[in-house]
Amino acid sequence: MVVGSPASELPVPEGPGSVSGAPGLPDGFAGMFASRFVEAGGLRQHVVTGGAGPPVLLVHGWPQTWYAWRLVMPELARGFSVVVPDQRGCGLSGRPGDGYDTGTLAGDLVALMDALGHGRFAVAGHDTGMWIGYALAADHPGRVARLAVAETPLPGVSPSPPLFANAHLNNALWHFAFNRLASVNDDLVAGREEIYFGWQFATKAARPLPDDAVRYYIDTLSVPEALHASFAIYRALDTTIAQNQQRKERRLTLPVLGIGGAHSLGEQVAGTMKLAADDVQSVVIPGCAHWVA
Repeated sequence: MVVGSPASELPVPEGPGSVSGAPGLPDGFAGMFASRFVEAGGLRQHVVTGGAGPPVLLVHGWPQTWYAWRLVMPELARGFSVVVPDQRGCGLSGRPGDGYDTGTLAGDLVALMDALGHGRFAVAGHDTGMWIGYALAADHPGRVARLAVAETPLPGVSPSPPLFANAHLNNALWHFAFNRLASVNDDLVAGREEIYFGWQFATKAARPLPDDAVRYYIDTLSVPEALHASFAIYRALDTTIAQNQQRKERRLTLPVLGIGGAHSLGEQVAGTMKLAADDVQSVVIPGCAHWVA
């Protein structure tokens, strides 16, 4: 078991990236949830925790932070101990120069759950959090009791789309190739974060997201180190794809729920998971596109 540093040795998370400074939280949120830093797996991780009951780990997607789950966290806290971290490179967590393949990212979260005293837990992952959730379930099968995943293809498991896809598919997926670039993407987006990330949030929504939420995400990414780290999970895709090609040889046997937005991937999420898991159910959320939480 990896033990985190005592809370008394670590600073209290502050600023907009923490619960105390985040905008537009549901009423009573700060009374239910708190931010903390945990040193686990060699990484300082920012995590928001609250509630009581069996543990559930919520894994955010790109280009987001723990804040992506804020609207569902209070309801989950009625029956679960809710654990919502910023992933490596994101939000207030550390930004090391490497370790962004999903095997390492999953290991970060296992170390975090060890430090919090949770031996076995459920996982829900959205977008790139689905990639990490799959790695958690495949690489640490004794730790993950159930898995819910939402809204992305699974590199190395899903068939790769063609380079010359139709315009609709290209609009949905072109950022995969762009985000993988070594550095020119940093140069192109720096100073234009509102254009690039604003476009991502607007075009993948069935109805506009709140302006304060979009502004919050863009502000967190308008620091060069944060912008660079935001692309890192995509830059590590060669390693993740190789890992997934091995993982899918060991099919998942735990219960899996695939969640899709009716205006986005819909039933495709469950279809993707059926390529890698035996016990898969599907939920399609009406009136919803990519941002299911």
